Amino acid sequence: MPVDHSNEPPRWRVLKFGGSSVAHPEHWPHIAASVRAARQDGVGVVVVVSALRGITDLLLAQTTPETAQTVTDVLTTVAERHQTLARALGAPTADLDALLQALKTRLEHPQLHSDPAAQAELLAQGEWLSSHLTVSLLEHLGVPSRWLDARELLICPGDARRPGPGQYLSAHCPAQPNPGLASRLAAEADCFVMPGFLAANARGEMVLLGRGGSDTSATCAAAVLEAERVEIHSDVPGLFSADPRRIPAARLLKMVSYREAQELAAMGAKALHPRSLIPVTHYRIPLWLRQVDRPDLDGTRITPEARDHGAQVKAIVQRKGMTLIALEGIGMWQQVGFLADIFAEFKTLGLSVDQVSTSESNVTVTLDPGANITDQATLRELKRRLERHCRVDILTDCATISLVGLGIRTILHRLGPALEVFEQRRIFQVSQAANDLNLTFVVESRHADRLVQQLHQQVIPGGVGGDSVFGPTWEQLFRDTGPVRVQKAWWRRQAAALEARLEDRDCAYVYNLAEVRAAAGRLLGLDSVDRVLYSMKANPHPAILAALAECGLGIECVSVNEARHALASAPSLAIENMLLTTNFAGRTELREALAMGLKITVDNVYILEHWGHELAGREIFLRLDPGSGLGHHKMVRTAGSHAKFGIPLTELERARRLAEAHAIRITGLHAHTGSGILHPDNWHRTLETLGEAARELKDVRVINLGGGLGVPERADELPLDLAALDAGLQKLKNDLPRPVQVWLEPGRYLVSQAGVLLARVNQTKGKGEVRYVGLATGMNSLIRPALYGAWHEIVNLSRLDAPGDHVYNVVGPICETGDILGLDRLLPECREGDVILIANTGAYGAAMASRYNLREPAEELVFEEDSET
Repeated sequence: MPVDHSNEPPRWRVLKFGGSSVAHPEHWPHIAASVRAARQDGVGVVVVVSALRGITDLLLAQTTPETAQTVTDVLTTVAERHQTLARALGAPTADLDALLQALKTRLEHPQLHSDPAAQAELLAQGEWLSSHLTVSLLEHLGVPSRWLDARELLICPGDARRPGPGQYLSAHCPAQPNPGLASRLAAEADCFVMPGFLAANARGEMVLLGRGGSDTSATCAAAVLEAERVEIHSDVPGLFSADPRRIPAARLLKMVSYREAQELAAMGAKALHPRSLIPVTHYRIPLWLRQVDRPDLDGTRITPEARDHGAQVKAIVQRKGMTLIALEGIGMWQQVGFLADIFAEFKTLGLSVDQVSTSESNVTVTLDPGANITDQATLRELKRRLERHCRVDILTDCATISLVGLGIRTILHRLGPALEVFEQRRIFQVSQAANDLNLTFVVESRHADRLVQQLHQQVIPGGVGGDSVFGPTWEQLFRDTGPVRVQKAWWRRQAAALEARLEDRDCAYVYNLAEVRAAAGRLLGLDSVDRVLYSMKANPHPAILAALAECGLGIECVSVNEARHALASAPSLAIENMLLTTNFAGRTELREALAMGLKITVDNVYILEHWGHELAGREIFLRLDPGSGLGHHKMVRTAGSHAKFGIPLTELERARRLAEAHAIRITGLHAHTGSGILHPDNWHRTLETLGEAARELKDVRVINLGGGLGVPERADELPLDLAALDAGLQKLKNDLPRPVQVWLEPGRYLVSQAGVLLARVNQTKGKGEVRYVGLATGMNSLIRPALYGAWHEIVNLSRLDAPGDHVYNVVGPICETGDILGLDRLLPECREGDVILIANTGAYGAAMASRYNLREPAEELVFEEDSET
């Protein structure tokens, strides 16, 4: 029924639900409850919905010939997604037939690949379908509603002439209050469902609101209706003081100002799009961010009242992939119009400048990849144009780190100690926003995660909530029930046995051989892979080498000493099942390897050119550099011009000629792009690249795709999809011009999750709000956190089932500031003698240990599920 507002203006509330929210059946009771609660407050409700997650991407692919599927396939996918959701809730689906027919018509538009108006019509269909389905689902759940065409509320004036592509696909909607429309709708019904993302232009045509379009639809509708507030419901409860998936100690921001929210969104916060804040800021409409399946959480409120909290850093945010451009020249000093000429070059190439800093002889700017096309061709052309004016240096793979909050300038003196984290880190640019809302540093991307973590600890107050700005941490909110769900790792099943296994030791690595064998079994089950070799540098423990050799794996080693150790440790290992891949090793080591009968991988043309006679008449593999590297950290990316490994593809012909000159047969090609990779596309691309290279080398019969297979470090990370890896490799393998064997040589994948580091608590300490728990070992046993900023799960094994109620920095006894194993970890109260477990330490733990400070690293123990040795 319509709301009776008597003589007072109608009251409205806008509720927006994102694509992830509406796609899951289990969310719909919460959606219905939220709408029902708003109606019980006596307000009219407009529900704005996005397309079901993934539908818009599917439709977008149809606008490009290279990615388009058949119309039948697209219609089948779209229909199944919507019908499956309706069936899961027991709701009818009959109304979808006409909508799917309309979608078919738009998919078959003859100018779909070139006409932006046709593209806008197609891309709007995701929201068109989901909004009509929402009416049906709400009705089924006891919440009657009416469908509302967004084009009634949202009009984008555009150009009086034929609008350009941007005005169809990323239109600007200057929403203004319309009391007459608000009253008319209130007289018709008290609940409407409106598709997000779309609007109308002055000609009445369909236009889209671009990135973040559904959020913008909601806030624009709120402006038109003069709503009392907007609520955006998604899969997170709001804004946090840092990226919570990287920093579990990030705290929920309970209240921020419009300007702070705008700054956070612009600087990289993912919870909302900057454009969506414009209407609510202008009309001072409160905006609440909520989590759809956690109605018990208040979330983040963006309101004018947030100014009352005064000067304070609210969040530390980062953006990676930034490009920094430094312009230098004494001629720019006092030169009238220099900056105008420089920025004209950016404008010509359609590049939007992000940060700017200037001095008498230097101008430094950054480009955000989210707003620009920054491929190598564009950057080369930009450099050519800018060099007309001054000297130019372009640095890619940079990151911005921003401290965001009101009144930054007034608290710089308090931030001084925190900025010591930048000591010995190269800072390319520092900028302080004129609006006094952020202080931003441009650094190398590889340092960004660690710097954000350290800054967050220094600047953001700790605790468990209770003040008006900062709420609980992400880990406190979701440790047991939310997106970060604890996985039942083997060490949880064996907690008591592990603690007993430590006996009277202060620390020890423990390896579960059953887990090692299980990981090996998964890889041996891949149909597309002919041989699996263990990259033993990950963990050369004799029991692990013996177990993997017994499973049928070969061994890949990077030194002759590793090869000797493997042969001594694994009685079943034959020399022909080994591969040696050295890097910048000496001539003597090469001779020793040949004398042992090891198969050799050559990763430098220098060896063929200067030592070729040593290899005369032999078979070798070549390690090639495919040109780019991947991995969880810059220092583990092993391909690309900044990595020391491999022969560039441009030198392949030279390598072939040198090999022929010495009667050397190249029988295998090898590439390894990095470590900790969780996307199967990496090995697919490598096989494609090496397969092309093999066309030029008639003797190649093996393509070794290297390792780098990652394992999830955090509970919210998905494991590598081995089925997708296998299917893709098999298809590419079948397309190769001649039969070849495909090899893999993983290390980390086989042993990381099988190993844990146990260490007793020596002491605890409190320094202000910071708490430390000091363990019996540190970076002398596990250097990865200090070296890579690696994250490992840490638990108190002695109190495994106790709730976490203290935030600790977990440190070791080494005399180094960097002796940190984990920052800001939520643990039960830790006491002297407790056993702390650090997970996923089976790879590159003991193998990289040292006797620094003359402290012995952790002993290594082997654990079997049924017996211990």
